Amino acid sequence: MTFATLIQALEGQVRVLDRHGNLDVPINAITDDSRAVSTGNLFVAVTGERVDGHEFIPAAVRGGMAALVSQQPVSGVPLPFVRVDDSRRALGLLGSRFYGDPSSHMRMIGVTGTNGKTTTTYVCKALLEALGNSVGLIGTVVYQIGERTMPATHTTPGSLELQQLLAKMVVGGCATAVMEVSSHALAQDRTSGCEYDVAVFSNLTQDHLDFHKTMEEYFQAKLRLFTGLEGGGKANKRAIVNIDDPYGSRIVEQSSVPVWTYALKTKADLRAEAVRLSLQGTTFTAATPVGSFPIESHLVGEHNVYNLLAAIGVALHEGATSAQIREAVARVINVPGRFERVMAGQSFTVAVDYAHTEDALVRLLTAAQTLKTGRIITVFGCGGDRDRGKRPKMGEAAVRYSDVVISTSDNPRTEDPLSILEQVEVGVIKALRQRPEVQYRKVPDRREAIEEAVREAQSGDIVLIAGKGHEDYQIIGTKKVHFDDREVARSAIERLGTRV
Repeated sequence: MTFATLIQALEGQVRVLDRHGNLDVPINAITDDSRAVSTGNLFVAVTGERVDGHEFIPAAVRGGMAALVSQQPVSGVPLPFVRVDDSRRALGLLGSRFYGDPSSHMRMIGVTGTNGKTTTTYVCKALLEALGNSVGLIGTVVYQIGERTMPATHTTPGSLELQQLLAKMVVGGCATAVMEVSSHALAQDRTSGCEYDVAVFSNLTQDHLDFHKTMEEYFQAKLRLFTGLEGGGKANKRAIVNIDDPYGSRIVEQSSVPVWTYALKTKADLRAEAVRLSLQGTTFTAATPVGSFPIESHLVGEHNVYNLLAAIGVALHEGATSAQIREAVARVINVPGRFERVMAGQSFTVAVDYAHTEDALVRLLTAAQTLKTGRIITVFGCGGDRDRGKRPKMGEAAVRYSDVVISTSDNPRTEDPLSILEQVEVGVIKALRQRPEVQYRKVPDRREAIEEAVREAQSGDIVLIAGKGHEDYQIIGTKKVHFDDREVARSAIERLGTRV
């Protein structure tokens, strides 16, 4: 493909400010990493959070770069180049064109929100496969292309990796791609070049304010998925929006395509009625635009009723019948790291969950409150080098809804774990004034904290290990070391021997 052909993808999307040289030069690969440049590559210089790609243009020239796309003026580059007003957005558009515009060959389902994205995408995949189609998945836990599973590098990968994954799905026969769309990805235009058919909004609560700075900025990033649905070459688009969330009504107002709303507490297009929750699962009647039908799910908690409603809305829009939906929902046993139970013959419940925001922790704990027969023992932490404002709020939430609270390390990264726990403790102390009967302990070592929770547990108790979910590592300093909450909990239970 020639450079001239590639930059046609920018028309109407990104302004071309300057052109230089013979644009008919052939391009055999695209990269925004100067270290990866080899002969015949197009290098796209992008200004990142920490590094400015424009500083590495000379290195890309030495690497054999065939052509350049830049956002800044360049001089002394003896190669074809194009200057644009937004090289980050251009990167995704160029990647899409280079890989054959893969999103135009599949149905594209994008799910965004603070919490619930992973579960919703997993259920969506199961429901859409009930239509007899191969479905690709891109999300926090894994990337899946047919039967092939790869570990996820990001919730939403970078522009070029995303387009390459989508292209592999097309080649692999996927009719649909279901993907989590993070606020970072939307703010950084990583999804540029993707045309979505359906966009889902789950909820919006405090998270990532180290990046977005304000809740309004965070919301505006999420909103881009919905305002971006308009136009393109696809028909039959829809937004599916949680109207119980206060931000949902704003998305409905600004959505550029038809909307189905879903809710438990508000009048909506999709509602759950006669909800029954237990540790074994959830049942309810789904009232939908095509009629009402019963749902039986292994997923636990009211928050999963929302996730199921969202996925049911997607499946109905994509042509699934109520019978297909019922059968597919019943086959979803669990989602990795989302109230994932650790069972080793013990007489108490142990569940690992990814809850790492105040709202997610409250959802998890209130779900446990409705199911408990004994005490709730909560182990949780807060990640380092991330939004510090949520730390005391999570501490307060843990005490408000638990009987025993053990605060510990999550991924401390480059922060002092004890400093993080001191910030969490501000909220803990505040909540203890209202609930002095709650037992509180601070155990910085996560393994010791989990083991202590298991030792504390008695028959009928629920032990919740929150914050890391599916992750099988801890980031301490700049190093990633193996650590899996599920493995540690299972080992601790097995060591109890006859006490279980």
